[in-house]
Amino acid sequence: MTTIDIPEGSLFGLDNLPYGVFSTPGTAPRVGVRVGDSVVDLAAALGDEVFAQPSLNAFMAQGYDRWVEVRSRLVSLVQGDVPAAAVFGVDEVRLHLPVEVADYVDFYASEHHASNLGRLFRPDAEPLMPNWKHLPVGYHGRSGTVVVSGTDIVRPCGQRKAPDEDAPTFGESRRLDIEAELGFIVGVGSPLGSGVSTADFTRHVFGAVLVNDWSARDIQAWEYVPLGPNLGKSFATSISPWVVPLLALEAARVPTPVQDPPVLPYLRENEPWGLDVDLSVTWNGQEVSRPPYREMYWSPAQMLAHMTVNGACSRTGDLYASGTISGPEKDQRGAFIELTWGGKEPVTVNGEERSFLLDGDEVSISATAPGAEGRIGFGEVRGRILPATEAKR
Repeated sequence: MTTIDIPEGSLFGLDNLPYGVFSTPGTAPRVGVRVGDSVVDLAAALGDEVFAQPSLNAFMAQGYDRWVEVRSRLVSLVQGDVPAAAVFGVDEVRLHLPVEVADYVDFYASEHHASNLGRLFRPDAEPLMPNWKHLPVGYHGRSGTVVVSGTDIVRPCGQRKAPDEDAPTFGESRRLDIEAELGFIVGVGSPLGSGVSTADFTRHVFGAVLVNDWSARDIQAWEYVPLGPNLGKSFATSISPWVVPLLALEAARVPTPVQDPPVLPYLRENEPWGLDVDLSVTWNGQEVSRPPYREMYWSPAQMLAHMTVNGACSRTGDLYASGTISGPEKDQRGAFIELTWGGKEPVTVNGEERSFLLDGDEVSISATAPGAEGRIGFGEVRGRILPATEAKR
């Protein structure tokens, strides 16, 4: 038996306990929980085969009461003695995609981000489209290209047409971008023909991850009218390996910004689910932005309610993301297209003026939030850009 040491000020203390999927050399992936600088093998520590699976899906599908029960057991377990064979240093393990992603939907929930892009793309019109403050705008993404942090991202190719070109051309994206987001994972689905109310949000959503929704802005700009993003987004979306339970985010709850005009009844919340999460975006090791999630206009409970209000089913492992998180200040913008104002106002990264991503660039997004005892962490979502020529085409 062993006692787990939790360093003072750790972002992974008893008020966090995020879940992930890990392996060690010669062993199969299984579910673990992070405690301080250690990872606890839950199948070994709790003697439950549901945690011997290579994803969190089977556990998540057991439902809210089970999530509460296991969390309570974990708090008691890690405060005492844990079987030594079940404890690994975080640097000893390999982290995997934590869930089998069923469906993926990406929203557009930041008023600051939507307004900035409106001003960029439609300078002579209202920044927000007429529907924006009435519903959480979103699009259906590609679940098969959701990858875990640390996976290299191959620069995508596709059609693009610059404003000064007479016709489209095919080639690699020249305006490759990031989107710093928070993602939410459905633990318990809902049947076809029914919806999930905002009040039932906590019974369905298991936890949250960091998301980088890589975006090829030139491909996106040419294709998105009239049906929205497709190839400019579908090539890769990265998520963090640790899933912070919704149960750990109670202390981070804040009201959303005032929603005016009033939303329709199915989007109303009795208990607000805004979240006070602070993100940090680093570009080749230099912090360039600190997006604040508390500024998001639409809450994750409203996003799920809207996603299912037409009777669309939801499933265990569904991932839906917030869209780019941006605040009112320039250094709070969560996408480089905003941060550099479409490339017209480059930022200095390690002494060089930069607008969009170059081959070899690495971007990391991390985040913290208030916990019951101190701050809790989401870890990071990280990716490095490889040249398009390295793809097997």
